[in-house]
Amino acid sequence: MFLRKRTLTKRDSVPMAMAAVRMGERLLQIGIDDPGLASALAAKVGLSGAAAIAVSTEADAARAQAAAANAGILIDVQASPWRRLPFEAGSFDLVVVQSTRGLLASMSPEDRVGVLQEAYRVLRSGGRILVIESAPRAGLGALLQRAPVSEQYARGGGAEGALAAERFRPVRSLGDHEGYRFTEGLKI
Repeated sequence: MFLRKRTLTKRDSVPMAMAAVRMGERLLQIGIDDPGLASALAAKVGLSGAAAIAVSTEADAARAQAAAANAGILIDVQASPWRRLPFEAGSFDLVVVQSTRGLLASMSPEDRVGVLQEAYRVLRSGGRILVIESAPRAGLGALLQRAPVSEQYARGGGAEGALAAERFRPVRSLGDHEGYRFTEGLKI
C-alpha cells in the first residue's frame, strides 16, 4: 500500500505541486482523466479536509470509487449533469478540472459554460480553480494527439478564455511542464 501511494504521488509530482493542495482544504475535482492523480490530490486534504469528485457518468463514478478504495482514502463521488453539480454554493476552496484527455476542449459549448459556471458557484469567495490539460504537442506528436479540440474552444483562448468568460479573475497560464498545461483562476 505504501509503495503504491508513493508511486502515484511521484508519478504526478508536477500536477501535485501545481495544484498546491493543502491539508484541511475542501477540494472538488471535475472529471476523472487520471484516477491516480485524483486519489493523490484527495489524499492531500487529509482527515481535516474534504475531497469530492464530480463526473458525468456512472462508469466514471465507478472508476473514481475504485481509485479511492485502492488508495484507502475517502472521496465523495457524484455523477451528475455538468450543468447541475450537486454541491452547495461556496463549499470548496479549490476546484481542479482534470482535462488531460480533453474534457473541457471536447465538451459542447453549453456543457463547458455550464460546468465552469457551476465551478464558480461551488467555490468560496477567494477560492481558486486549476485546469490541468495536456500541453500541445509539436511535430509527429501533434498528429497523434488523442483528444479532439473544439475549434470554438481554441479560438476563444482555450482554458484561459473559458475561465475569464465565466468571471474568474485574474486568470493566468501557469505554464507548460512535462506534457501538462496549467491554467488558474480565482473567484473574487
